[in-house]
Amino acid sequence: MHAVITGGSSGIGLAVATALGERGDIVSLIARDPDRLAKAADSLRLQGIDVRVAAVDVADQQAVTEAIAKLTTEAGHCDILVSAAGQARPGYFHELDDEVFRRMMEVDYFGTLHAIRAVTPAMIERRSGSIVAISSATAVLGIFGYTAYSPAKFAVRGLMESLRDELRPHDVHVACVYPPDVDTPQLAEENRFKPAETAAISGSVRPITAETVALAIVRAIDRKQYAVYPDRSSALLAALGPLMAPVLRRMIDRRVMRATRP
Repeated sequence: MHAVITGGSSGIGLAVATALGERGDIVSLIARDPDRLAKAADSLRLQGIDVRVAAVDVADQQAVTEAIAKLTTEAGHCDILVSAAGQARPGYFHELDDEVFRRMMEVDYFGTLHAIRAVTPAMIERRSGSIVAISSATAVLGIFGYTAYSPAKFAVRGLMESLRDELRPHDVHVACVYPPDVDTPQLAEENRFKPAETAAISGSVRPITAETVALAIVRAIDRKQYAVYPDRSSALLAALGPLMAPVLRRMIDRRVMRATRP
């Protein structure tokens, strides 16, 4: 099996590459930073994993399409696509630059879309394959401070829900993952910009590990599962969110009121 993983140089993407590689899959990593990508590949090779890399920005459709074409020529057709590349930039709505809103959509939504469009035609032709996209718990319930990030992840959710129904008749598996905060370099960067109110809302929830998310993804691929909630809190939020929305909103309002703006 050949797995193509965007955002594969760190965090969830690298954890998925490790989990799939350990069971014998060939993994191809796509990420923007060539140095981090090389280090990630070296770490995988030390574990005996067959790995290839392509350093491109997922927001660049032509670059992504060409990279995937090259990787599949070298390692065989893409059996599994995991779109894990993403950015999160929290902040107060009225203080965020317009460019932040555009970048979130370009990376989180279009970056996912470009990779999927590159592999889907061949999967339809072969009548096999798995496509996995990382959305977010903020696509289940919008959260204070994520006015740029949450809409992009809602867009991923909408894409995958529609795509699941469209590709099912072609025997192509589609999955969408809704992780909470995950202990990754991305979260550390994100925390630098979190408003005090956002930190107060999420502060009571302990981040889960990238490995936990990766194992949930691998199980979803094996079981042809669509919705993937790597922890109990996300699953409960998805199941009870609409019914509990008034209660959840009151709780959030109280935490926001108690938080002090720096």
